Amino acid sequence: MNTYGNKFRLTTYGESHGLAVGAVIDGCPAGLVIDTEAIATALARRRKGAPRQEEDTVEWLSGLKAVSPADNSPEGQLVTLGTPIAFLVRNKNIRPEDYSPLEHLFRPGHADYTYFMKYGLRDHCGGGRASARETVVRVVAGCIARQLMPDINIVTESARQLDDPSPSDTYGGVVSCRVTGVPAGVGEPLFGKLNASLAAAMMSIPSTIGFEMGAGFKAATMKGSEYIDMWNTVREPLTLTNHCGGVQGGISNGMPIEFRVAFHPVVTIPQPVECLHKDGHLETVTIEGRHDHYHIERAAAVVEAMTALCLVNLV
Repeated sequence: MNTYGNKFRLTTYGESHGLAVGAVIDGCPAGLVIDTEAIATALARRRKGAPRQEEDTVEWLSGLKAVSPADNSPEGQLVTLGTPIAFLVRNKNIRPEDYSPLEHLFRPGHADYTYFMKYGLRDHCGGGRASARETVVRVVAGCIARQLMPDINIVTESARQLDDPSPSDTYGGVVSCRVTGVPAGVGEPLFGKLNASLAAAMMSIPSTIGFEMGAGFKAATMKGSEYIDMWNTVREPLTLTNHCGGVQGGISNGMPIEFRVAFHPVVTIPQPVECLHKDGHLETVTIEGRHDHYHIERAAAVVEAMTALCLVNLV
């Protein structure tokens, strides 16, 4: 439920307006020098433009050794020990009081109702575990995973689907991802397929509503003669087209891995909405707090992180 991966394992914890969010990484080999600057850059991308600004300072709790100048390395570098890496990121800019009117209300479009039906209670402050705040630790872990695969390059592009955003509404969009450097032969048939694993990883990101690889849904309208990727006689690249997105039979073929992730609009809208009370009646509420109008650029950093976490368990 809260653990991703079977070799490089990430277990996350924390709620949106709790004291902190954090994680434990198990399975990271010893001797990796952590690139803390890369982590800080990725975290800055994830929070860029967010109404709720956090410092996102990573506190390392275990699994790392500080390298001293006596080891002929720059002071302050951290090296993995091969033991579980535990870290946390404190929530400092929290305002749980903004959500006090929602203690007994279920917002439309949110996970309030489903969490309550599953557990019998919920953290009503900002969405709790369902909040995108949890993804900050995925970005940290994804950066470490990427360091274990230096020959693999992950690049994303984000695009909103409406050109005229209004301040009185919210918007979604699509993140396109292209991965190069993955050799042929990565993926585990039949139920550990690379494309299936990527789909599961992407669908675990908050607000994800769709996933497609290569030609995606367009392939359903193509003829077989149009869809199949013909061999390239000069062998570089391997095929003339890449409609399959670099995966055939669930296994990478050495071509770029290409997929797209669709994100629905932010479901907290700056308008009065009818919320369902636990007693069954509706109440019209204007939801206060700090919420995104548009989150696709920030989501791209999480797509990259989950791509890395998926691949590091398969490569």
